Amino acid sequence: MIPLVAGVACSACARETAPAVRELQVTDSGAAYWPAASWRSSSAGAVGLDAARIGSMNRDVAAGRYGAVDGVIIVRFGWLAVEQYFGWAPGAAHTLQSVTKSVTSLLYGIASAGGTSAAGRLDRPVTDLFARYAPVANDDSLKRELTVRDLLSMRSSMDFWEQPYPGSPLDVMNRSTGDWTQYVLDRPMTGMPGTTWAYNSGAAILVGSAIRELTGEPADAFARHALFAPIGVTGESWFRSPYDGLPHTGGGLYLKPLDLARIGYLVLRHGVWDGQDIVPRGWIDSSTRAVTRGPPVYFSQYGSGYGWFWWTFPLQRGGTDESVIAASGSGGQWLFIVPSLDLVAVIVAGNGNGLDLLYEDILPAVTQR
Repeated sequence: MIPLVAGVACSACARETAPAVRELQVTDSGAAYWPAASWRSSSAGAVGLDAARIGSMNRDVAAGRYGAVDGVIIVRFGWLAVEQYFGWAPGAAHTLQSVTKSVTSLLYGIASAGGTSAAGRLDRPVTDLFARYAPVANDDSLKRELTVRDLLSMRSSMDFWEQPYPGSPLDVMNRSTGDWTQYVLDRPMTGMPGTTWAYNSGAAILVGSAIRELTGEPADAFARHALFAPIGVTGESWFRSPYDGLPHTGGGLYLKPLDLARIGYLVLRHGVWDGQDIVPRGWIDSSTRAVTRGPPVYFSQYGSGYGWFWWTFPLQRGGTDESVIAASGSGGQWLFIVPSLDLVAVIVAGNGNGLDLLYEDILPAVTQR
């Protein structure tokens, strides 16, 4: 668990989006729109959202129906239709917890040319990628089978757990003053990699460290010029290792909620931003496709699946489709991308229930499909 940043009080508990300047024309799909320093804004109704339902949602969130939610943002067709904060300042960077993993997936996709470069190929053995760390502890035939693909898909079969958190390998690593990369590489194997899904934040640490191996710079520096600057993200911060400054690519990123919406909008637009290819489209398509579905994948009661550090969910709770792309973080941090509805939703929280908010209020509010 990464430490939470302190909340900053707003002047009001909930802030309504400014009235729309003009109604959205049906022909404006948003496909050719990218926000500059700020987003264009619209009323909810103008972009096919039920205004009464959105108003009811805001009241429900303010009343605590979905827990301690700090903010809700909805972008439709490139229009900022909902921007509500509940005790959070819009300009303050919020912890993303494990939403960070999905950003790390994008970064690896960029650094590896979509997994096609010789150095960044997905079937590359982890022990080969990190050869300079040899010898590693608990080296055996299973560890030598472990690949980058296994890390990204959470099918690593490593002895790395995080629940219960106190005393877990994640807890030990987060408090360590030593080398995080070496710590994860040294963990024993529990079985053949690529066979069983088990959540592993250590895998994300290794993928973040792999970005350093491929690019020669830490993932935070790479993210600044390769991802954040081109799409207008500013003011990010990271929880870093005291040993070598390695950013915590498993859960240590802090972004302003509206900047997280930019990440979602980039994914919605297949990795393109204002005509520039930021993330290879093939990487977006492959990483957001479920590799594992059903138990033991978390949220399986909702119909979840897991790709390469990205979640998938159905449009209807418990369905079998993969229409919703999602990034999830402890405490109720969520980024939802729904390509079929041209919709991006961000939920940040102290301890919130974003999935129920999505299924009970956000998706039902869509009247134009």
